Amino acid sequence: MPEPDIVEHDFFEVIGTQRAMRRLKPDPVPEEHIKKILWAATRAPSGGNRQGWRWLVVTDAESKKKIQEWYNEGWSKMIASGYGAGAGLPEEERLSNERVMKSATYLSEHMHEVPVLIFACSLTGNGDITSGSSIYPAVQNLMLAARALGLGTALTTVHRGRQKEIRELLGIPESVETAALIPVGWPKGKFGSGFRKPVEDVTYWEKWGAKKG
Repeated sequence: MPEPDIVEHDFFEVIGTQRAMRRLKPDPVPEEHIKKILWAATRAPSGGNRQGWRWLVVTDAESKKKIQEWYNEGWSKMIASGYGAGAGLPEEERLSNERVMKSATYLSEHMHEVPVLIFACSLTGNGDITSGSSIYPAVQNLMLAARALGLGTALTTVHRGRQKEIRELLGIPESVETAALIPVGWPKGKFGSGFRKPVEDVTYWEKWGAKKG
């Protein structure tokens, strides 16, 4: 397998600029890039080193279109229920939330145009994601590796509302949980640091609510 070119070598720069990229180009992604990010995913730790994950790569146009329709249906219901409403947030957070919601809606409407969809599947879920939660560090490994290669990704679980239909479409056994859906493609926008609260605002020391002096 030829080694893909690394766009960003600095580890902390990768972390600092890796963000959900939901506006992705339809341009194809080389197979060696997909294999490389999956390799990174499988380097993650797992409980008892059981490695209870499987990765289902979907590029078929008809399958992607059906997934997009189900996904968009679920996302539209979430929006209609008030999900993501930013009322009452501080201005900076409200603006950030507004951008996120717009990009998430874009993804729901254009997911079928994304070149690669990867389902992160847990063999140990049995309906309870927490028992198979080792898959999420693996997902983050995948996403960080994608960032290093210049690829955009996002982690979403909206598809789980139609998991039964997705299982049937893709031949996934009922005992397997589709823990995450990760669209992968070349981003239309630029990587960069997203809005994050300062570490000091979200960290307590020794006791809940206690800050460093």
